[in-house]
Amino acid sequence: MFPELSFVKMQASGNDFLLINNFSRRILPEEAPVLARRLCRRRLSVGADGLILLEPPEDPTHAFRWRFFNADGSEAEMCGNGGRCAARFAVEEGLARPVLSFETRAGIIRARVQGSRVKVALTPPKDLSLGLKLLVEGKPLEVHFVNTGVPHAVVLVEDLEAAPVNSLGPALRYHERFSPAGTNVNFVEILSEEEIAVRTYERGVEGETLACGTGAAASALIAAELGKVRFPVRIRTRGGEILTIHREETLFLEGETRRIYRGLLHPEALLD
Repeated sequence: MFPELSFVKMQASGNDFLLINNFSRRILPEEAPVLARRLCRRRLSVGADGLILLEPPEDPTHAFRWRFFNADGSEAEMCGNGGRCAARFAVEEGLARPVLSFETRAGIIRARVQGSRVKVALTPPKDLSLGLKLLVEGKPLEVHFVNTGVPHAVVLVEDLEAAPVNSLGPALRYHERFSPAGTNVNFVEILSEEEIAVRTYERGVEGETLACGTGAAASALIAAELGKVRFPVRIRTRGGEILTIHREETLFLEGETRRIYRGLLHPEALLD
């Protein structure tokens, strides 16, 4: 299955992805979720937070259409750090110019690639809800919510290191308030009027990741709406990188990307 399939591994803020030019549509739609589940397994295969396929756009004014799959094979509407990697990949593969737009299930994403640094305009945030009073694991909890391309719950904490990410994260991810789709969960510590620190439990990965672009944007927006920060907001990620969230006509996510390697897939990488 898929012998000699070429892919590139990239990372942005500690989120790592496998990117494949699928303009030939060699990978069929029904095969992609299985491919993602098997390739993204750490230690057993290549290992990554997600798989990104670049395919011909429906509208030729855009550079490409993407399909993004989490490590569990579920398809997500958008991923901020994945979008930054995809934009750079498209430019370096000759599929796009440095200023480009591309199609996602969340809408059209605009991007600017300047070497390894990439800035993307996220889709307009929606469904903002502040001060939700939820019962979580038998205890009352104040939670904020916004969709920045994908759904995000945000919890403000005093001590980010002590935040119960791996227990409260899944409890909120599957909370009935956010069913049936579920939500990503961000724990946020306010560091100053210009900077916050964020830890994210990601839906689809089902665990904490080193960063989440749309989660960083959601956290910055909610902190600003609560009067805690002002834009532009610096985001200190779990992986140590600083992302920047700008607010112009919409939210913009900016940061570094890194190309790790190009590989040829061996069929044994897909074995159970």
